[in-house]
Amino acid sequence: MSLWCERLVTASGTRERVRIEVDAEGMVASITADTDVRPDDISLGTVLPGVGNAHSHAFHRVLRGRTHADGGDFWVWRRQMYEAAGRLDPENYHELARAVFAEMLTAGYTAVGEFHYAHHRPDGSRYAAHDMEEAISAAAADVGIRLTLLDTAYLQGGIGQPLSPEQQRFGDDSAERYLERWSELRGRIPRLGAALHSVRALTPDEISRIVAGLPGDVPVHIHLSEQPAENEASLATYGATPTELLAERGVLSPRLSAVHATHLTDRDIELLGGAGVSVVMCPTTEADLGDGIGPARALKDAGATLALGSDQNAVVDAMLEMRALEMQDRLASGARGRFSPAEALHAAGSGGYRSLGWAQGPLEPGGPADLIEVRTDSLRTVGADPEQLIFAATASDLTRVFVGGRVVVTDGVLASGEEPAQLLARGLGAFSR
Repeated sequence: MSLWCERLVTASGTRERVRIEVDAEGMVASITADTDVRPDDISLGTVLPGVGNAHSHAFHRVLRGRTHADGGDFWVWRRQMYEAAGRLDPENYHELARAVFAEMLTAGYTAVGEFHYAHHRPDGSRYAAHDMEEAISAAAADVGIRLTLLDTAYLQGGIGQPLSPEQQRFGDDSAERYLERWSELRGRIPRLGAALHSVRALTPDEISRIVAGLPGDVPVHIHLSEQPAENEASLATYGATPTELLAERGVLSPRLSAVHATHLTDRDIELLGGAGVSVVMCPTTEADLGDGIGPARALKDAGATLALGSDQNAVVDAMLEMRALEMQDRLASGARGRFSPAEALHAAGSGGYRSLGWAQGPLEPGGPADLIEVRTDSLRTVGADPEQLIFAATASDLTRVFVGGRVVVTDGVLASGEEPAQLLARGLGAFSR
């Protein structure tokens, strides 16, 4: 199979009249510029690499448009999120996740890391099988998005606190029980990663045992320093910041993705960058929840690889998420252009895929043939330089989305003919019943 595009814009530059050869596994076999279209090519216009959504909680989508009017902070919002989590079951979660993943595809996300912790029934009792995890996996397969399921360990309600009633369905009793359940899942889920919820939800010993018990090639994610209260509790109990604690336990490495990393010390930044970790920034969520603006530029300069995530899915738009990385840095620094368009594209594409365990990024030789086609003549994009399209376009400007060289979305409609808005209406309706 071969794709031909008038223009290919990647983090490494812009090439004209490009043919992308795709092998039988949906990977890029070759990329050739300055070549004419052939009759058997699939012909496209301006193309960007697909975007890896490195941090998602699909069920948070039910809170969009329902939690913004009454003030509060992250901790107030969390109570509303727990109420939503308590109403999930395998059937309504499959319907909801399928709709959310469809929305992601239309918004330019071709891969997603689902940070999943609603494992059990609301009272903490086990399903007969891995029903919740299977529901998420099937939902992704149904619509054609690449899924890395980040199965999450969540063993305490806060530092030194038992799980609350609302958190019972997240827990696995012990690090050993979590590893046992994770190992059972590995034969069932095509791409299985792991996650440590946070230093609030696991003791240092549990963190060490879980990381040591996971295969070395498995990506590991963790929420890190999203709120000052987490740092304060960690310092008071352990005498170390969350980042320092992870460093002491030998957890910092290139396979680790630290999500948010908003409230860091200079030493934290040095440790994360020096270890070559991925840092998943979630700009629209961090703004929506009032978390703060993380030191993305300093982390990248220190050696971290940046990635992006939609997190709570209050906004699902890969273009807006890329743009927000730079816009929030402008607000924090008072300077424009500290992230180039190429750096934002790298974070969204190769950075996101690296975080999800891919050795090569989208549209790299040997990497996934995942791409998005962007209109250059819309009300928003007409006149924009190709390299700066991400600062002009929105998800509304995506015409076709390809995963593995095959079209999965055309003009906002799935290849199956389904409309994501209708899927969302059904998914939200199923959740409400």
